[in-house]
Amino acid sequence: MHADKDLTDSGIAAYMHGLGRAARAAARLMARADTATKNRALRAMAAAIRAQSAALVEANRLDLAKARAEGRDAAFVDRLTLDAAGIEKMARGVEQVAELPDPIGVISEVRKRPTGIQVGRMRVPLGVIGIIYESRPNVTADAAGLCLKSGNACILRGGSEAIHSNRAIAQAIAAGLAEAGLPHTAVQVVETTDRAAVGALITMPEYVDIIVPRGGKELIARLMREAKIPMIKHLDGICHVYIDDAADPDMAVRIADNAKTQRYGTCNTMETLLVAEAIAPAVLPRIAEVYRAKGVEMRGDDAARRLVPDMRAASEEDWRTEYLAPIVAVRVVRGLDEAIDHIETYGSKHTDAIVTANQAHADRFLREVDSASVMVNASTRFADGFEYGLGAEIGISNDKLHARGPVGLEGLTSQKYIVLGHGEVRA
Repeated sequence: MHADKDLTDSGIAAYMHGLGRAARAAARLMARADTATKNRALRAMAAAIRAQSAALVEANRLDLAKARAEGRDAAFVDRLTLDAAGIEKMARGVEQVAELPDPIGVISEVRKRPTGIQVGRMRVPLGVIGIIYESRPNVTADAAGLCLKSGNACILRGGSEAIHSNRAIAQAIAAGLAEAGLPHTAVQVVETTDRAAVGALITMPEYVDIIVPRGGKELIARLMREAKIPMIKHLDGICHVYIDDAADPDMAVRIADNAKTQRYGTCNTMETLLVAEAIAPAVLPRIAEVYRAKGVEMRGDDAARRLVPDMRAASEEDWRTEYLAPIVAVRVVRGLDEAIDHIETYGSKHTDAIVTANQAHADRFLREVDSASVMVNASTRFADGFEYGLGAEIGISNDKLHARGPVGLEGLTSQKYIVLGHGEVRA
């Protein structure tokens, strides 16, 4: 099937159901694949990505030409671009997954019961994972590698803007699977760009066990409305840094700078800066000077604007906004309680940080802030699977069930109870 082939809705449904049936069959084979076989497939995938580098660049050139013809902005084109360095990074990322410990089959928490049986838990794959993503073609390799190592089959639906790139990467993935003797249907890339394919994928619970959306709020909001399959997702990344009255001023300036300006378009970038009123005169003008030099627009409450007069007035909506841009909301708060209240009211339960030398305040912040990642004296930009030592990540979840925070290999698995007996029967 080709991306430019027109299909009726019923034709797309039949095509997607075919992918689902094949993935379900492949998932059974993947679940029993041993670590050596999976690692062999991953290393072969990486080798194929390198060997096919010229073809990948050429395929990506077609996507880039279309994006430019459509007037896409520079940031979009940058996310879409695959150059030689990016392809090498993609290959290394797959190899890094091969080096991670295999979670599948690990038995833990074994306890002997008074009856004589032993009860434990074994880590197992989720089954079939549907991943829906936009722009970044490297996600195709990242997602395939993580799903493969965790013993799952996957159906990958990239955005239409990267269809040529994703097809080319899929060929390298297929080569790696074939070399290791694993089914090519363990990783399937959806080849139609019709949006109806997404609608089909998210309503096939008989074939797909979990959906992982990686895209903008519009995509995730749609999936939240329409999906009949559980999802691992986050909608917003409204992240906060709170500078406590007991913060080291130099540390506060450094973290406020990095959390906002290291990269603007990521979900773990700080969007709102909260500053305790006792320390605000010492640190807020210094932070404003940094932001000013880097072209960051500041929007503050009245107290913040008294200290930084060129700051624009913040609206109620600013506290609820994920800018993904060089804009920051700033509020001066009375102290820790008001900071936690603000985060509870306006935050998205993604990542929030406190800067403080007061251990009691740090402990309260860790306990009381209800986010997937809560940090003390560190930039929110560390909320990332690689930085957490998980290897590559498939996304970040701010849900409370199953996976929370960066989702790596373990997040793509579940646990089942196992019982080891010696002929015991229940009295």
